[in-house]
Amino acid sequence: MFEFLFKRQGDKPGNAPAAAGGKAADKEAKPAAGAALSAPGAAQGAPGQARPAQQGREQQTEALRQLDGDETRAVEFILQADFSELRLAAAEHVHSRAALERVHAAMRNVDRRVAKLMQSRLDAIRHHDAELARGQATLDQARSLLQDQVLTPNHVAELDRKWAVISAPELADEFTSVRAQLGKRLEAQVQLQRAMIDRVASLRALETAGLNAAELAARLDALQQEQNAALAAPEHAALPRALPAEFVNEHARLSASLATLEQAQAALAAREAALAEWRAQPVAELQADKLRQAWQKLPALPQAAAAAALQESFDALLGTLPQPVRKPAPASPAVQATAQSVKPVQKGADQGFIDTMDALEAALQQGSLGTAAELDKALKETKGKGMRLSAAQADRLSHLRAELKRLSDWARWGGNVSREELIKTVETLSTQNLPMAELAKKVGSMRDRWKALDSLSGAAPKSLWERFDHACTVAYAPAAAHFKHLADERHTNAARGEALVAEAQAEIARLESGEADWKHVAGTVQRMRLAWSHLGATDRKDKKRLDQQFAAALTTLQGPLEEQRKAEMAGREQLIDEVASIDPHDRHAVDRLRDIQARWQEHARALPLERKAEQALWQRFRAACDELFAARKESAHAADTERRAHEAAKEAITARLEAAAPDATPATAGKLLREAAAEWHAIGPVPRAHEARVEKRYHEAVAKVQHHADLARRAAGLALAGALRDKLRACQELEDSLAQPGQTISADDWRARWAALLPAGAEYDPVLDARFEAALNAVDGDRAGYARLLEANRATLLQELLRQEVAAGIDSGAEFARDRLKLQVEALQSTLKAGEKPGHKTSGLRQLCALPALVDDRTALRIEQLLMRTAREGK
Repeated sequence: MFEFLFKRQGDKPGNAPAAAGGKAADKEAKPAAGAALSAPGAAQGAPGQARPAQQGREQQTEALRQLDGDETRAVEFILQADFSELRLAAAEHVHSRAALERVHAAMRNVDRRVAKLMQSRLDAIRHHDAELARGQATLDQARSLLQDQVLTPNHVAELDRKWAVISAPELADEFTSVRAQLGKRLEAQVQLQRAMIDRVASLRALETAGLNAAELAARLDALQQEQNAALAAPEHAALPRALPAEFVNEHARLSASLATLEQAQAALAAREAALAEWRAQPVAELQADKLRQAWQKLPALPQAAAAAALQESFDALLGTLPQPVRKPAPASPAVQATAQSVKPVQKGADQGFIDTMDALEAALQQGSLGTAAELDKALKETKGKGMRLSAAQADRLSHLRAELKRLSDWARWGGNVSREELIKTVETLSTQNLPMAELAKKVGSMRDRWKALDSLSGAAPKSLWERFDHACTVAYAPAAAHFKHLADERHTNAARGEALVAEAQAEIARLESGEADWKHVAGTVQRMRLAWSHLGATDRKDKKRLDQQFAAALTTLQGPLEEQRKAEMAGREQLIDEVASIDPHDRHAVDRLRDIQARWQEHARALPLERKAEQALWQRFRAACDELFAARKESAHAADTERRAHEAAKEAITARLEAAAPDATPATAGKLLREAAAEWHAIGPVPRAHEARVEKRYHEAVAKVQHHADLARRAAGLALAGALRDKLRACQELEDSLAQPGQTISADDWRARWAALLPAGAEYDPVLDARFEAALNAVDGDRAGYARLLEANRATLLQELLRQEVAAGIDSGAEFARDRLKLQVEALQSTLKAGEKPGHKTSGLRQLCALPALVDDRTALRIEQLLMRTAREGK
């Protein structure tokens, strides 16, 4: 009849506490306080009450087996399942984005493991989609490159770099196909360029190949056709612009020389044919004068070597012809008498005269008029010495001099034409915007060509010379102004050099007076050296003197500066040694290094060194600093590795506590927590970033173990309290039956009922067994006397119950307020005098249980409330 006292809000009929079974599955299986005391024999029913939960797990496990990979059913199962292990197993079948998002939204605050699995799969899908999008963009770029008219290798290389970091197997085949097409286009471009380069080289090789005109023309046509085909190729736009232009220039040059080659070959063929024809005729039919006239009418040869060879052949032919013999006319008698009185003169020229005539003829054939004029002068001087020529020699000499006069007239006319061309060329120089040096060189070359024309074609008319001189003066005017400006600049540079030397001398005087600022001196030396290097050109007469003066002043300044820099370099070396001597494991190593770096900066600001020395020392200093930081990083890495190992060890301890928490009992929890605490404190520190999390998890695991131990202790206390209550109720009912004289009592039934009750513990079983036996003995003995005893002990029971309620802090009701206050005062006085004795509450409750007395419903309720409070407190 006291079941309502042990029920809590939210308990359902038939829902047994999981604590009576020993384990809790989820929050729905948490024990209900006092449920074990709800009715006699409730403790025996705890295992049976846990059976519905077990049956629910088995049903859901069977439903999990029947999913058979169906994602939709797996999602519905996860949303309805009550057990986290089953939900996690069903989550293995969920893979689509919509299902993952639905499960993640539902399990985010319910099941952390399932939500984390869903999140990881969603992240993988998003990553794959992102990679696919990047791959598609790269593929689109590849297709765009494939459509471009001009494809450059750097664009393809950039495309390959982008694709190398993309993971998109779905697009790999398509990208490989497009990339192969791009490779073919690049290969076609390379082959096209190589073919173009080879054609240009072939054109250049034709010049020295020794081909005739027909072969050269055929080869040029073939190369032009190849060039036209290359320009019509799909990849012609990728050709460098210089290559086609170079081919066009070379082809045009060779085409222009083709006409000259044809003329030369025609002239050579004509002369060779004439020689062959003359050689085939009888010698008697040939006349030297006619042959010479025919030979002169033939086209001239541009190649001097071929012309000389053919001329030798022609001269050899002439040498084979017989010389004509002329009969002298009869002289008058006076002439004959004079001839007899005059000394006879040698007839015929000597070999030297003939050789000179041959050289004159060769010079005329080659067009060397200057040489021909000199040879003619020599012939005149030789003939004036009394040499008498034969008729043939005289005819030949006359013919040669007539040819010389003809060529000289033509040369004079051609010289005047050339002079007109020179004048026009000089007049156009001012419009060509040539560099001044090239302009001066061209004007000088024009004057040299004018002088050469004077030597070849004679003196020029005065009017032409005045026009040419005026044109050269006008064309050279900008160059003259420019060179005058350069001369002025040389004078200005010389003045600047003098100023620099004077400044160096002033700095030397300041240095000798002891007022030198080494940083200023170093800066001045560097600035002056740079200014001197940019001084510019000076006159040769000033350059040597200024260079010597500046070098002497700079040497005087650099001597003390170099000494000071050596001392500064020694100081820098010492700083490097200090960095190398720092212990990387020292906690103040970074502070010391910062101090040394600050000192280095002070030294650098005080006196800059030579750039090369400064860079070398700085590299060494930085290397020493890097080595220190590397050593510290390595030490920190080792410490971090050790801390991570410590973290893993502590995580293992925490995991062991979390695994053991559901099975923790008051007997095992203490030992488990002591061992875990000893191991925990024996392990070193963990990474600072994870320290709070590791500590929090450990304390939560300890609290969980303690909580389950408390639950087990409380469940055990409630079970003992229930057994104690059942036995106490049996004793009270038996004593109440004894107090009623007319009621029949069966000792055997009562003993069977008593034996069926659970034990109440070693502390209460003896007193309750003794009380029960005493009541049974009174059934067959002095029943009336025992009834009077029960009635007499009622007041004692009430007094002792009130005392126990005061000690437990339980309200006894308004009717007992006065007695309760009195007992509270007595208890306070007793506590102040001697203190509360250990076990006072437990011994008082045992005495209360051992006292046989009659109780009414109110008193029985108060006793059960006292038992409930004692069970909750675990006493």
